[in-house]
Amino acid sequence: MGCSSCASNTNGSPRGCRSNGTCGTDSCNKLTVFDWLGNMEMPTGKTPFPMVEVRFKNSRKGFYTLPEGLCVAVGEPVITGEENGYDLGLVTLTGELVSFQMKKKKILHDSNEVSKILRKASQKEIDKWHILRDKEPQIQKRARELAIGLGLEMKLSDVEFQGDGKKATFYYTADSRVDFRQLIKDMAKVFSIRIEMRQIGLRQEASRLGGIGSCGRELCCSTWLIDYRSVSTSAVRYQQLSLNSLKLSGQCGKLKCCLNYELDAYRKALKTFPKSEVKLQTEKGLAVLQKIDIFKDQLWYAYKGEWMNWYNLTLDSVHEIIAKNKNKEKVPSLEEYIVEENFPVIEKPDAMFKNLVGQDRLNRFDSPKKTKNKRIKKRKPNRSQNNA
Repeated sequence: MGCSSCASNTNGSPRGCRSNGTCGTDSCNKLTVFDWLGNMEMPTGKTPFPMVEVRFKNSRKGFYTLPEGLCVAVGEPVITGEENGYDLGLVTLTGELVSFQMKKKKILHDSNEVSKILRKASQKEIDKWHILRDKEPQIQKRARELAIGLGLEMKLSDVEFQGDGKKATFYYTADSRVDFRQLIKDMAKVFSIRIEMRQIGLRQEASRLGGIGSCGRELCCSTWLIDYRSVSTSAVRYQQLSLNSLKLSGQCGKLKCCLNYELDAYRKALKTFPKSEVKLQTEKGLAVLQKIDIFKDQLWYAYKGEWMNWYNLTLDSVHEIIAKNKNKEKVPSLEEYIVEENFPVIEKPDAMFKNLVGQDRLNRFDSPKKTKNKRIKKRKPNRSQNNA
């Protein structure tokens, strides 16, 4: 749903907005919310909801109250009140959907997380905001040099300027606690601004930087995912995946968030299957579970000591065997319950489709090789025989 003017330049940035996804239409930004109530009129006697949702750089959003008499539209830049200054952001949502979003995130109207919108942004403030955005890569590079000079084990992943240019927030990741008091003094001296250090996790860092996943699509955390739920190894075991850290970990180094998408379906389906600890008692021997296919309702068992021979059974057959084992009754063998796999029969081609001219050869388009004409030498008669 990108805007019509967002064609890519040679450097990869959008040609229309020229600010990497911060155009006024707000249709090519990440974490964009579609207002499906935008075209509907308000009922008579009811005033619109006096709060809006404002998005800042990357995925940072906030809820703000509108002053009386001020009407804003989606994608319009506004000035929000911050501590010791102001900030500039884009309106992403208005109307009744804002109240639903606040209930979803459990934010009250009178909480400290809700601030006020001062006014609409002027063109001078917008130009200043764009200049600050262009300075962020240089500031980030210089801050990394200062951190390396102090020998701090931290990674500065992103920098965000406040709309007035008086404050900059540095986002960093670190494995342990970092004493950056001297770093703040050095950066405040070099940049002449107020510095705020904010530690984020590896998933938040990946959402800010973005990238392409192993599936070939953009990272979920940088496009639409808003809550970062923890992913445990139990999700891998429920889905019967191999514990390969290279395949199961994302760009952040943690387990992929998509492992949780189908976890509930797997857990619900596995409730009808017997546990792996349950063994089947037969007269031929004890059978142990080896594999489960929840989509086909099939299980594979192997006799204890004969681990190479697997027997494919249906879920109903396994429940039948377990019920007999509870009644202290053993079945003769697993061979009586094996599922016969019916492979598709490949019919022979008719006579009219037979290869008569060699059209199915792989080398039919190759140029024929030229054979060298070998001259047959005539044997000369032996002189000794002629003289005789």
